[in-house]
Amino acid sequence: QVQLVESGGGLVQPGGSLRLSCKVSGLTVDRDAIGWFRQAPGQEREGVSCISMRDGTTYYPDPMEVRWTVSRDNAANMVYLQIHNLEPEDTAVYYCATVGATSGRTSFCNLRPTGYWGQGTQVTVSS
Repeated sequence: QVQLVESGGGLVQPGGSLRLSCKVSGLTVDRDAIGWFRQAPGQEREGVSCISMRDGTTYYPDPMEVRWTVSRDNAANMVYLQIHNLEPEDTAVYYCATVGATSGRTSFCNLRPTGYWGQGTQVTVSS
């Protein structure tokens, strides 16, 4: 059974950094990918990045957004989202979820959820 558990959120001042963690279990490493999403109050959920568990290929839907870095540690069953230079607009609940990925030589992930979500971790950016 697939389980995802996020951690690492909290209160941070503008300009600060956070590393969010997603503990994963029950995945099929050769097939699955993990995406990070966020939902701010009153707004729709948006995808911010994803990573293939098989080969570490990453995807960021906004190529101009350079503050995110997604990474994985398969040995530890962890996926991380590093966020730099946080802004108040980054305040949201951040979720990790299983997402789709291609099965070719390179595993390209996408931000289409495939059914499993963590419980979310709150990030609040405020002075």
